[in-house]
Amino acid sequence: MNAVLVAVIVMLVLAVARVHVVMALFIGALVGGLTGGLGFDGTMLAFQEGLTGGAKIALSYALLGAFAMAVANSGLPQLLANTLVARMEKENGDSDSKGRHSLVTAVTKWGMLFCILLMAVASQNLIPVHIAFIPLLIPPLLTVFNRLNIDRRMVTCIITFGLVTTYMYLPIGFGSVFLHDILLANIQKAGLDVSGVNVMKAMGIPALGMLAGLLIAIFFSYRRPRRYGARPIAESTPGDTATAENASVAGPISRYRIIIALVAIVATFAIQLVMQSLGFKADGLLVASLVGLSIFMLTGAIRWRKADDVFTQGMKMMSLIGFIMITAQGFASVMNATGSVKPLVQAAAHMFAGNKAAAAFAMLLVGLIVTMGIGSSFSTLPIITTIYVPLCMSLGFSTLATVSIIGTAGALGDAGSPASDSTLGPTAGLNADGQHDHIKDSVIPTFLHFNIPLLLAGWVAALVL
Repeated sequence: MNAVLVAVIVMLVLAVARVHVVMALFIGALVGGLTGGLGFDGTMLAFQEGLTGGAKIALSYALLGAFAMAVANSGLPQLLANTLVARMEKENGDSDSKGRHSLVTAVTKWGMLFCILLMAVASQNLIPVHIAFIPLLIPPLLTVFNRLNIDRRMVTCIITFGLVTTYMYLPIGFGSVFLHDILLANIQKAGLDVSGVNVMKAMGIPALGMLAGLLIAIFFSYRRPRRYGARPIAESTPGDTATAENASVAGPISRYRIIIALVAIVATFAIQLVMQSLGFKADGLLVASLVGLSIFMLTGAIRWRKADDVFTQGMKMMSLIGFIMITAQGFASVMNATGSVKPLVQAAAHMFAGNKAAAAFAMLLVGLIVTMGIGSSFSTLPIITTIYVPLCMSLGFSTLATVSIIGTAGALGDAGSPASDSTLGPTAGLNADGQHDHIKDSVIPTFLHFNIPLLLAGWVAALVL
């Protein structure tokens, strides 16, 4: 049996069975390496070599968590949450009718969710900070979510939609990297001329599939209220009876600290934008987080004697993402070392030789399997493109359809992968009070609502373009 397929199945089964994602990735990589003929020593060496690739990401996310906790300690997020709660309570007390209160609640709820969607979209294109906004924005809003009985699985789907759909459709920011620098560049390198291709047209139908999944999640799957307990942020324990409100910044909110927090946030985002526009190869998130933390320290917004506790709490909040991303890099390294991706594609193509519809579905399914294991669509594209381009040409697919098949195959699995930052990011924010499970509340909902519609939409695009 194919080593990549075995490894991904083992990893997913273990993850769903509540084995920790880090352990599931490690065991899956070990099984895949042994199945692929690497042997125990070869598998471990490949895994260890891959680990180094995730170290930078882990450090960046740890510093981002420290920066997020510093912002939370300033009182800015709590001020936002208090404002929303106060508005709802005021309208509830002043309302002459139940209908008016319901209207205010609905406007607050949907306005807040729409703003979260806009921030997720902007994080990929307009202000390309990726998941950096999540630990800053989401934890303080958990109190508001709880008061409105919002199902956090809906919020997960909203955030993941913004993170994935925008880079796979809009050629700006991260979308430019994915669509032009990786997708079209690798297809061109593989021997297919894509100079006249409208990449937005190629990815339009798959993007509509993602939109369909979002609408199903919002208006059907998770429309009903879901109740959560009132727990403190980042310090929750099973028997804790403290409320999220009591976990807010102690004492009155300082205007000076609010201003410093705003300055630090603007500086953090601006540094990433400047470094990206000037073509720096250094990690903009890493540098920006350091600058943001320095602003808090130098201005005294975070007292020296409390700085260690604040930063340690923040790093704990994001450390899980870092460890999972490091392990995912090791998993991907083992999969590449087995050389089993190409045989998997060839076997699928041979099985459906001469049948364009079946071959397109098989190619998309292989892309889903590979990305589910690696956790990164950006890493999947270079692996599959060199195999898919000649295959699509031999089957008679148009250039536009070829671009759509490969782009969709790469994006498939980003949502719904236990090792993807498109699911890890929402979990880090929504689980700040310990009431949002990564597998049950992030991975499975996004897999069902995005991968299935995207697979079907990509298949349709392959046949009609």
